[in-house]
Amino acid sequence: MSDIDLLQSVVTRYPDFPKPGIVFLDIFPIFHDPVAFETLITHFVYHITSHTIPKSVRKKVDVVVGLDARGFLIGPLIALRLGAAFVPVRKKGKLPGPCKQASYEKEYGIDTFEMQDGAIRHGQNVVIVDDLIATGGSASAAGSLVHMQGGNILEYLFIVEISALRKNWTIEDPVYSIIQE
Repeated sequence: MSDIDLLQSVVTRYPDFPKPGIVFLDIFPIFHDPVAFETLITHFVYHITSHTIPKSVRKKVDVVVGLDARGFLIGPLIALRLGAAFVPVRKKGKLPGPCKQASYEKEYGIDTFEMQDGAIRHGQNVVIVDDLIATGGSASAAGSLVHMQGGNILEYLFIVEISALRKNWTIEDPVYSIIQE
């Protein structure tokens, strides 16, 4: 069984959740299964070291940015394996000290992400990780925060992509997702 097949088999689908017509993809069963969890992290690290880094000028990832909150579950492990720093992107008001802000549209309003000033230095190579990309709004906001700090986004990484919504994305940097729905 391939890495992707294993991860697809573990992700649970819940029709009509949280509302009718939505199929919720629950990634938490990956974390319940140590083999699946290790497969997930190893798959991302292999992708970064074999595809992402060779395409970069400096041949290195300096920072892994994880989006609130599921990006916090995988981002630090990926960063540790790459010898990179981990930087969280949090919802407004959750980080101390001076922060940069970027807002994005959700299906029911506007939300704002923050990143601490100075968390990324000018010219650092960054990968951004999260569990899922649908409309791309939160990912785009995180990318804006990286650019505000002078970072160079090498790639966005997601466990799951809702492919039908790709046309709505405003992301200009490369995107890699393990599972396309």
